[in-house]
Amino acid sequence: MCGIAGFTRYQYAGDENTLMTMGQAIAHRGPDAQGTFLEERIGLCHQRLSILDLSDAGRQPMHTSDGRYSLVFNGEIYNFLDLRETLESSGYRFHSHTDSEVILAAYQAYGHDCVKQLNGMFAFAVWDKQQQELFIARDRLGKKPLYYYFDGSDLFFASELKALMAAGCIPKQIRTDAVYDFFAYQYIPDPKTIFAEVYKLEPGHYLSFKQGEIKCHSYWHLDFSKKNKKNAEQQEADLLALIKDCTKSRMLADVPLGAFLSGGVDSSGIVALMAEQSPTPVTTCSIGFDVQAFNETEFAKAVAEAKKTDHHEFFVNQQVADSLADIVGYFDEPFADPSLVPTYYVSQLARQKVTVALSGDGGDEIFAGYEKYAIDAKENQIRNQLPKWFNQHIAGKLAKLVAATPVLKQTTTGRKAVTLLKTLASDPATGFYHSNAFITDEVWQTLVKPDRADELAGYHPSQITTDKYHQANADDHLSKILYTDIKTFLPGGILTKVDRMSMANSLEVRAPLLDYQVVEYAVSLPSHQKLKDGDKKHILKNILKPLLPSEILTRKKMGFSVPLAQWLREDLKNLAEDKILKNNPALTSYFRQQGLALLWRQHQAGTHDHSSVLWSLLMFQMWWDHYICQPSSGALDG
Repeated sequence: MCGIAGFTRYQYAGDENTLMTMGQAIAHRGPDAQGTFLEERIGLCHQRLSILDLSDAGRQPMHTSDGRYSLVFNGEIYNFLDLRETLESSGYRFHSHTDSEVILAAYQAYGHDCVKQLNGMFAFAVWDKQQQELFIARDRLGKKPLYYYFDGSDLFFASELKALMAAGCIPKQIRTDAVYDFFAYQYIPDPKTIFAEVYKLEPGHYLSFKQGEIKCHSYWHLDFSKKNKKNAEQQEADLLALIKDCTKSRMLADVPLGAFLSGGVDSSGIVALMAEQSPTPVTTCSIGFDVQAFNETEFAKAVAEAKKTDHHEFFVNQQVADSLADIVGYFDEPFADPSLVPTYYVSQLARQKVTVALSGDGGDEIFAGYEKYAIDAKENQIRNQLPKWFNQHIAGKLAKLVAATPVLKQTTTGRKAVTLLKTLASDPATGFYHSNAFITDEVWQTLVKPDRADELAGYHPSQITTDKYHQANADDHLSKILYTDIKTFLPGGILTKVDRMSMANSLEVRAPLLDYQVVEYAVSLPSHQKLKDGDKKHILKNILKPLLPSEILTRKKMGFSVPLAQWLREDLKNLAEDKILKNNPALTSYFRQQGLALLWRQHQAGTHDHSSVLWSLLMFQMWWDHYICQPSSGALDG
């Protein structure tokens, strides 16, 4: 795993010092070596975390023997040995044992279509000196990040926004619609960034720059219409064999390797498959909390004991307030998934033992593991059973009535009723958004300043969800919402969190369940194999039954959660109060002070749980403090 950055030099005058500064901004991604390459029309920078072929032969930027092509690459290619063999049979000769050199040869052989030959997690750039073309690409699911900016003359790119900004010429105008997106989703969905003219290259896309023009292409699509015709028994056998192979391919490394173990189905299954294929005990790492309702360590221990792993634990407690500012600093954009905290600590713990860790990421999104899918299925069933006239004309009015009744709106039942009624009053795509948004329309309208609302000109974050929902080539509701999450929440939320928190600790994380072949197989399965009579991840649990203790398969899903409401009333109360209520510039620029104070009082009194919104407000202000207010190297100024 590494960090990459670069720019073209048609009008831009970036030099070797610029490349060094860009690299230093992301040195945590690759602390083992830095490399730069500067020619008349191109500048490339690479920060290396050595995983395969630890010799100098693996250093980047890497060049073909004739000097025509130059590469910087972040990621791992799991089929590189097979692809190397194919290329060797065509006459290519290799000088290292790296997957990086295989990408270079594949680009020579297949051009832009090389991305279709690669199975892995990657973001890379290739400069073609002869054609004067810069090509950048991102993996199918979006495991590795890639930001870019085009000024009409030159193209700039980097693994992280801080490295891009180190180029010194990137506009820093904050997008108000991206701010709204952040409070709705807790992240800013691709291809937007917090800045108006900077973009994230979307997963499964590549971009080329030539003769002053950029062209962006999608090279991979998820197609739910391709139905698997095999019987359930054969589907289970095929899926288990595929996941086992994908796990094995991710165990190849020239450095110590282990796994995250939460005690949930996904990570436990991966550890079990690793243990089957490892000649030595697998190193496993878990995070616990002092609050028992959020502590999964007992389940992780059960798996560790059953699979005889070398197990390690770390408990998150009062250290959160002390380290939160540093953790937030690794996110170049506002990001508010609270599980960023345990992800940082489990990465820190793992890095003390290993350089590469496998995880169970992706299982929930591709096999319908979240409780929200079961809830949404019930809501959609209710919608279909009720008369259309009720959904269209009555449900919305009832939602407003309940929300306006003090006795009802202050109860958990009342709030759930409002959410359900609003969902029934909406079409299925919009209903899915309302059921899962982290801020309601009512709370947003209470908070946002009128001038900021005017800037939005009718924009609503639900558009992101509904657009993806309707793009899905699927004929059932569950498939459409899984497609939506795979295209939005997975890369924007889950994978961003894991990438930044693992890279903050110079740790590489690999996710076997997100091998694109596993994802394609999963989407070919009927929805009832994923969510069956309320049983989430039905087929995944079935294939893992022989491998895991029964309590792991039958326990209620906890998720990688934190005691957020309690933190905001206790451990983080002083920090949050200072950031949210003390007239700080980020929040006062967008929100009414009285609205912020109302939410804070209600939460502290225990009459409402505003933890998600308050946490997002805290994260937004802390991001602002780190990147807008502080004039430091690589930091952003407003």
